[in-house]
Amino acid sequence: MELKRPKGTEDFPPEEKILRNQIVETLKKVFERYGFNPLETPILELYSTLSAKYAGGAEILKETFRLKDQGDRDLGLRYDLTVPLARFVAMNPQLPLPFKRYQIEKVFRDGPVTKARIREFWQCDVDIVGAKTLLADVEIINLALSAMKELKLKCIIKVNNRKLLNEILEYADINENKESVILSIDKLYKIGKEGVEKELQGKGLPQSQINKILKIISVSGSNKAKLDQIKKIINKQGIKELEEVLKYFKNEVEFAPTLARGLSYYTGTIFEIVLKDKSLGCSIGGGGRYDNMIGSFAEKNEIIPAIGISFGLEPLSF
Repeated sequence: MELKRPKGTEDFPPEEKILRNQIVETLKKVFERYGFNPLETPILELYSTLSAKYAGGAEILKETFRLKDQGDRDLGLRYDLTVPLARFVAMNPQLPLPFKRYQIEKVFRDGPVTKARIREFWQCDVDIVGAKTLLADVEIINLALSAMKELKLKCIIKVNNRKLLNEILEYADINENKESVILSIDKLYKIGKEGVEKELQGKGLPQSQINKILKIISVSGSNKAKLDQIKKIINKQGIKELEEVLKYFKNEVEFAPTLARGLSYYTGTIFEIVLKDKSLGCSIGGGGRYDNMIGSFAEKNEIIPAIGISFGLEPLSF
């Protein structure tokens, strides 16, 4: 019998595990300094929870490990720590709000395997539940900057807003397959303007709609310059929220109008952390605001606002 690990899994010998533990302890200190408390949830969740309307969406479900127990219950391995948090808060309505928690545990995704992306991996999350104010968004970004400083990593945090992306689609008169179009917009920095145009053409969009999208997402310059250029075309809630958040930061935070994040549950501010030297080829963390998820799990009509960020232990360990 040939001994080998399942694809997308890793062994970590002592010298590597010690380094990973040091990273985790550094993050814990930053999280607790900002007033977050620890939480632990099961690796297994009901598949109905993972596939709920305001959970991860169709794209992430393609990568979800699905199984049944001996009672024929439909289960899944959690693909992130946000959905379990939403389920936990919904099941515990007595929690005082705002609820600030951190969680550092394994998650699983049956997706493509790369140098910095495996199928069994650790996420290091912080979330604020119950704070509608944009100051919570600012606090999470500040925490991320503090964590990167403690880890001695030179990073940029790219920031956008899902409301702005939806407003761009509205401006371009796109009413169908919105998530698919947003995922193409998100690829601008990877495949370039021509690549995005070709991909949108392949999705059946007329050139008039494509031109409207490209006009907005191709803006350049400082954060203020990009905001001002877009405001001349679209001046709605998305831009206003971005202006409010970005005024607290300087060069370490960059407005990226194409940033979308892959998960469909985001509703407002979104962000990703990337190394300045781009040596890794992927982000080392990301997150955003998801105001609809928890209320839907609690089966209430009220919105329970939430925002958080997740740091990937694997990319941080390279």
